Amino acid sequence: MTVYMVERDLKGITMEDLGGAQKAAIDKAAEMSSQGTDIKYLRSTFAPEDGRCMCLFDAQSAADVKRLNDDAGLPYDRIVPALDLTP
Repeated sequence: MTVYMVERDLKGITMEDLGGAQKAAIDKAAEMSSQGTDIKYLRSTFAPEDGRCMCLFDAQSAADVKRLNDDAGLPYDRIVPALDLTP
């Protein structure tokens, strides 16, 4: 599995809508996983000052991450492999 970072521009999003977007990603990952696609939502980081959001997913392919975000109706600028550097 590879960690993928999804970059989003969410300028002007409310905290309620941000929570809803996160829930949509979590729910869609769980649904896809239950249907046999090996994918997991890891976490998101949001910078309210400029509206940038970075979401991490663990998945077999960028195509699976793209499908998750498309199916969940979540906007994104790009999806790239990433290193999740946790202590």
